[in-house]
This record gives sequence, structure tokens and C-alpha cells, in this order.
Amino acid sequence: MAGYESAEPEVAGVRVPDTRLAAEATELVRETAPELIYHHSRRVYYFGALRGRRRGLSYDPELLYLGAMFHDLGLGEEYRNSGRRFEVDSADEARRFLAARAVPEDSIRRVWTAIALHTTPGIPEFMEPEVALVTAGVEYDVLGLGYDSLDEADRTAIVARHPRPDFKRRILAAFTEGVAPKPETTFGNVKADVLAHFVPGFTPGDFVTTIEESAWPE
Repeated sequence: MAGYESAEPEVAGVRVPDTRLAAEATELVRETAPELIYHHSRRVYYFGALRGRRRGLSYDPELLYLGAMFHDLGLGEEYRNSGRRFEVDSADEARRFLAARAVPEDSIRRVWTAIALHTTPGIPEFMEPEVALVTAGVEYDVLGLGYDSLDEADRTAIVARHPRPDFKRRILAAFTEGVAPKPETTFGNVKADVLAHFVPGFTPGDFVTTIEESAWPE
């Protein structure tokens, strides 16, 4: 929005967009998500932006920021009985937020897609830059993929701004809490691994068995 000035400092050569939309998204996530998710989401933006710079990608920083900030909101307690993948719940929250502010549909689509696909490796990297870079930021912060591809000084500056104490254990706990009440939503995706490790008695869905036991006669 014209006339809005952000007090956000530059971190590792990256700035949070100086827009009212970005500021309102920041406020919403700070108020509704745990500190763990807030700091993780901010790091996803910074890491995604840096990986985009290294790849020479031209992207819309505001859309990348919105995708990063909303990508894990669906892990929240209010969504645990939705029966849908948490990624879709997160994406739909972003859609509602953006539609209420008259954001163009193509921009909403990019943000929705970036969020919905952020745990589906092998696809986002071939899509629009904003979609690719939300996933790239998530993969860097959670999985450490391409860890040495970013400068240590940049990585240190980002983590100083948004610390990650005991992050591996805590994010796995957040994933478990977010999806354990709807285990059927992990069929065919990475969160099945989380439940297999942390939920006693969980049996992941099996693609081959699903085909063999389908209702189709042979």
C-alpha cells in the first residue's frame, strides 16, 4: 500500500517487502502461530530469497514472503480435525487472507500453489519462481538441502535474527501434533514418515495394497 514504510532491517542482503500486505501477514502469523512456526517461516523467506538469487531467478518478493509466512499455519490446533492435508489448510488460509484484500487471482493462485506443494519434492522446482522458492526455503531450513550453497555469514545473520534452538526436535513435534489426528492425510507424502517415527501403532498407507484391494474386478 502506498505510503507504508517498513522498519524491517536488511538481513543477509534480503529485505522483507515494505508493503502493508506483508506487514499484516507478519502480524497475523505472530498472533496466531507458535514462536517456533513464526521464526521458521521467516527463515524460509530469507533462505528462499537467497537460493533464488543464486539461481538467478526473478520473483515477486511479496508473493514469496506471503507463501513462506502462511505455509505451516495449517498445523494449528483449529485444523487438526479438518480431514484435509495441513498444506491445503495452510494454502486456504492464505487464499482467504489475500482475497479479503482484493489481491489479483493469479497472485493468489501462486501463493496457494507454493504452500500446497511445499512438501511435494520434485515438482515445485519446475514451476513459477515463487512456488519453487518457498519449497527451496523449506528444504533448506528443515532438511538442510544445499546447506553449503549459502554463505556462512548469511546463514549466521538469518539465524541470529530468527533463532532455531532445538529446532529439529521441536519441528518434528509440531508436525506430529499437527497431522496425528488425521493420519489418513499422510498417504503418499512425507508426513507419513513423521507419524511412523513418533506415533505408536501407526501404519502408513501402501500404494500397491491400495491398488490390489481396490473395488475393481479383475
